[in-house]
Amino acid sequence: MWQVGWEALGQWGEDVARVEPLVGGVANDVWSVRVNGHLAVGRLGARSDADLAWETELLQHLDREGLTVPVPIPTMDGRLFVDGLMVMTYVDGGPPETQADWRRVAGTLRELHRLTQGWPQRPGWRSSTDLLHAETGTKIDLGAMPPEGVARCRAAWARLTGRQTCVVHGDPNPGNVRMTANQVALIDWDESHVDVPDLDLVLPGNAAGLDEGAHDIAAQASAAWEAAVCWGDEYAVKRLAEVRAV
Repeated sequence: MWQVGWEALGQWGEDVARVEPLVGGVANDVWSVRVNGHLAVGRLGARSDADLAWETELLQHLDREGLTVPVPIPTMDGRLFVDGLMVMTYVDGGPPETQADWRRVAGTLRELHRLTQGWPQRPGWRSSTDLLHAETGTKIDLGAMPPEGVARCRAAWARLTGRQTCVVHGDPNPGNVRMTANQVALIDWDESHVDVPDLDLVLPGNAAGLDEGAHDIAAQASAAWEAAVCWGDEYAVKRLAEVRAV
């Protein structure tokens, strides 16, 4: 018996089944699924059709350009999502463990940034520099944060003004990277949007090789972003504490 929302899985054919829940983003219900004998991943969430159309188009573009990403699997009638449900190819591999692994991750992120210059913003989202003037964007509501915290975040984002933008993955933590000997894959594109690329490049051990000034700007802006996106929980408070006073 499907849970509410998962009955849409039948749109992918008769030979489909949910297998087991996967650790996914807080915003979605993510399961491994079997589609026509192949292992895949199903993600059910409350995102709008416009939002999902943006994400599926991005993933198809990156796949065509040779990046390893979860590729949307169409329904029997060719749709890439139905009622908030998306089914994608399963990507194998393990998390980065060594400094050399993280340098490979940095290279993959830079390739993502190169392939998406001039990409349109995800519907309803704002970039970090948009938030110098806007109060809200998707999960962000600056009105909910203490004014002094907002001032610190905006001071951190102001240092990014005037830079070229592209798609950022938005959450390149070890759990969202799948590595094998010959490929680096990025999964969970739920936080991806258009922003300044350096936000993706604050990696363990400065694996992206940013110079001291660039790394400081990126690290401050990234901490401010995570504080704003997650505001209200313990992690957000911890990240805001890392953003210097103005």
